[in-house]
Amino acid sequence: MRWEAQALVQAPGNPEGAGALLPLSGLVRSVTTPEFAGITFHEVTAKSVLNKVPAGSRMPFEWTVNPYRGCSHACVYCFARKTHTYLDFDAGLDFDSQVVVKVNAAEVLRKELAKPSWTRQQVALGTNTDPYQRAEGRYRLMPGIISALADSGTPLSILTKGTLLARDIPLLKSAAAQVPVGLGISLAMTDEALSEAIEPGTPGPRARLKLVSRLREAGLPCGVMAMPILPWLTDSDEALDALFGSLAAAGATGVSAGALYLKPGTREWFMQWIAAQRPELVGRYRRLYGSGSYASKEYRTWLAGKVRYFKARHGFTHTAGFSHRNLDDPRGEEAEYPAGVIPAGVPGESAPSPAPRSGVQDSLF
Repeated sequence: MRWEAQALVQAPGNPEGAGALLPLSGLVRSVTTPEFAGITFHEVTAKSVLNKVPAGSRMPFEWTVNPYRGCSHACVYCFARKTHTYLDFDAGLDFDSQVVVKVNAAEVLRKELAKPSWTRQQVALGTNTDPYQRAEGRYRLMPGIISALADSGTPLSILTKGTLLARDIPLLKSAAAQVPVGLGISLAMTDEALSEAIEPGTPGPRARLKLVSRLREAGLPCGVMAMPILPWLTDSDEALDALFGSLAAAGATGVSAGALYLKPGTREWFMQWIAAQRPELVGRYRRLYGSGSYASKEYRTWLAGKVRYFKARHGFTHTAGFSHRNLDDPRGEEAEYPAGVIPAGVPGESAPSPAPRSGVQDSLF
């Protein structure tokens, strides 16, 4: 991969720059570039890219492919942060800035799919880190991955916040003529200023809504993963009404929504952000989540009722229309409420005023 003004990250005692600071398996080189200030890309050759989901998982798929590890989208709430510690990186800043790139992902995948033992089960992309994060514009791994899956007769689904997906619309249309293809956009808020603060490396909400419309205009299905809904930040009637109204106007074929999931690794990073940006909410979050990863049962039932109400109001059915359902909070519940009744406010708490809105750049791509 050719980068402009690239620099190789040198390992201690290695003046030739042929190594990295961390002993990553299959490391080819580590690269920095002014185009991605503050980010190091560790290019590795993978021996395998098909990942089997552990037995007993609640996920609605059995196989995944993740061409990248770590993510420059830098979403404060990302549930995958803990996975970076398996590489001896930390779950905070390293997750955002130390990105591992499996440069041979498409070639290895094609070989794995050609094995007689492969039974063409659905493969999900975007389950750990985003396959259309900004670096994909340089590495172009996804076209080869999509083609390998479609050519082998393997159904696939993609979940992303990246508007770079639009680049591959023609390829996805071709793939959809060969195998079932599920497409999902991750979008859980319409407040541009809040999005810029809490998911700073992503294209903004308006850009993602435009992507939903482009996919629908191309004749492709497009569900939306409206996760995570953030207590006291994006769970008001106004925020949810704006979200589901915008998704309906964009043509989303379905939507699934659920509360913030604070597993270890994510919890520490998110609570650090809350303490710095919204200190008045620290106590509320501690009471709501206690020592666990999930918001209280009471809150989740309350939120699910509001979600169900606003989904119905804007014409959505109960199904998400997308097989990455409930990745952020697999325990999310939906409560039944009488038609026309909006559930009351968060039990025992009053919501702060909505965050101010301001115009920001639509997309980083």
